[in-house]
Amino acid sequence: MSLKRVSFAKVNLFLYVTGKRNDGYHELYSLMAQIDLWDEVELFFKGRGIRVACDHPDVPGGETNLAYRAADLFCNAYEEKKETLPLDGVFIQIKKQIPVGGGLGGGSSNAACVLMALNEYCSGIFSQEELMALGLRLGADVPFFIFGMPALATGVGEILEKYDDLPRFHLVLCDPGVPASTSDVFKNLKFRLTSRRNYNMNTGLNALVGGQGGDSREKLHNDLEVSACGLYPEIASVKEEMESMLERNVYMSGSGSALFALFSGPEDARKAYGLLAKKWSKGSKKIFLTSLKR
Repeated sequence: MSLKRVSFAKVNLFLYVTGKRNDGYHELYSLMAQIDLWDEVELFFKGRGIRVACDHPDVPGGETNLAYRAADLFCNAYEEKKETLPLDGVFIQIKKQIPVGGGLGGGSSNAACVLMALNEYCSGIFSQEELMALGLRLGADVPFFIFGMPALATGVGEILEKYDDLPRFHLVLCDPGVPASTSDVFKNLKFRLTSRRNYNMNTGLNALVGGQGGDSREKLHNDLEVSACGLYPEIASVKEEMESMLERNVYMSGSGSALFALFSGPEDARKAYGLLAKKWSKGSKKIFLTSLKR
């Protein structure tokens, strides 16, 4: 028997770092949404133990893979709740499309997908809230993918409030070909908690609530962008080139390095995609045409 699932990417439409905790983690305020860009994750219930294989050369297949850790965590949690786990082994096969190191949550999404698939296989032993708590032990973004809908995220990203008023923006997304290290970007972050920051946070939210349509008038913000561009100048240069060619604002998702532009209509998005795809048909940059999931 096997279970095959799609594992969606996400973007941070805005992201503010609001503080740093004593344990070293940063507190955030962000609007997160899944997008129609996904990996394929298939679980085969055969053999013994946990095995993971991925078709991307930069993704490990062993115990360091988040999907492996998710399966291991689920099995341990199940055995704490029940005496006998109803499986001897699971082989997890991942076909990647989500850029690695792009701030799009690919690894976290894969982990969430594994937790939900195993829970289905085991007759839904855990509630959604219990699965989200398990996911948080793997990474701050994992609960969001289990939550499964656009959300305002606070805390380290695990406190989620459903966001109902998100338009179905279309996106042109660019992977500049430079994976960014989340830990390095946060370590390089310099910020000040000021009243101006609170003003910008409200502005970031109102830019979407105001229905400005993703037609170059919105003004969103990502506190991690300066840090990421300082560590990876290629992100800044690609962002500048995209803004020049598309004549609109371009934003970085999460800790980078993926960049995206918003469009209210599919036709304008397709034209922009064609322009970038023609310009960067060769080389390490990859262009995706996608949209927000609601």
